[in-house]
Amino acid sequence: MPQPQATPPWHPEQLAARLPFLRRRARLTAATRAFFASRGYAEAETPALVPVPGMEVHLRAFRSEFRPHLGAGRATTLWLRTSPELALKRLLVGGAGKVFELARVWRNGECSPRHAPEFTMLEWYRPGATLSDFMDETEQFVRSVLPATVAHGNVTTTVSTTFERLTMAEAFSRHAHGLDILATVDPATAEGDGPALHAAARRAGLGLPPGLGWEDAFFHLLLTHIEPAIGRDRPTFLTHWPAPQAALARRDPGDPRAALRFELFAAGLELANAFDELTDPAEQRLRFTRDVEARKAEAGEEGWEVDEDFLAALDHGMPAGSGIALGFDRLAMLASGAERIDQVLWLPSAVS
Repeated sequence: MPQPQATPPWHPEQLAARLPFLRRRARLTAATRAFFASRGYAEAETPALVPVPGMEVHLRAFRSEFRPHLGAGRATTLWLRTSPELALKRLLVGGAGKVFELARVWRNGECSPRHAPEFTMLEWYRPGATLSDFMDETEQFVRSVLPATVAHGNVTTTVSTTFERLTMAEAFSRHAHGLDILATVDPATAEGDGPALHAAARRAGLGLPPGLGWEDAFFHLLLTHIEPAIGRDRPTFLTHWPAPQAALARRDPGDPRAALRFELFAAGLELANAFDELTDPAEQRLRFTRDVEARKAEAGEEGWEVDEDFLAALDHGMPAGSGIALGFDRLAMLASGAERIDQVLWLPSAVS
């Protein structure tokens, strides 16, 4: 027998069920703009259709194509951005100062109660700010827009208290049987040693699937032992990530095995990812080149080349500072009490 058709998300009954969450989201949006305006940030709007959607190896992008029809231009492949990060940093180079964007972004293949292929990312960048400054500001922002207590699933978190600050080394020592994660990183090359991590896990009595490289083994341990233990009673900043996970962050001058990066967790949700921004174009080129090679090595995945225009901007000179990307839909889930991301989307994706 044919399966009954699901009621479409525009149907009055469906929309009525989402309206309490959506109205709370609208208030959250207004409060967010007010917070950043009060601190002298300019709201930017950057292109969604770009030649390079982002440099993260494991993110998949939606491909498009420009076909000349009216006026100038040439046929070229374009992508829907996975983040406004590279564009906003170009504005820092140009002298825009403190900027933020409520950006629509796209990530192909992501669909779950916490993920949507099209969603909103709140990003802000502040020249001269340290990672500690950004933890202060992020904590103030989250406290200002969320209720004192939030819940998701079976986790209830008090937002009105001081947020926890926990280095990755401390987190592994505390929650992964004392495993020294930074001892598995080469300080000279900033690369992880897979066999060393497997050996450390065995000594700590932690199981790892055989054959995993350093990165996959690290994330297996992170997802199994660290993330379930943090951001529960109170929000947690997980800081100083191993250098192989630096992405666009500077390495820690005090310990080159670590990167000046943090993620924020609350009520069991990963909310945000922040960097003390890397401004060295030579080091960034090396990282981008490795990323492109890693993406090409994944069978069947189309990709893009190094973002030469962004590297030219870095070469021109980007001011030192920090930046953060925060999942705005997840923030709306916590603000409204929604259990699923589609509840805080006015019209959920067709694949949701």
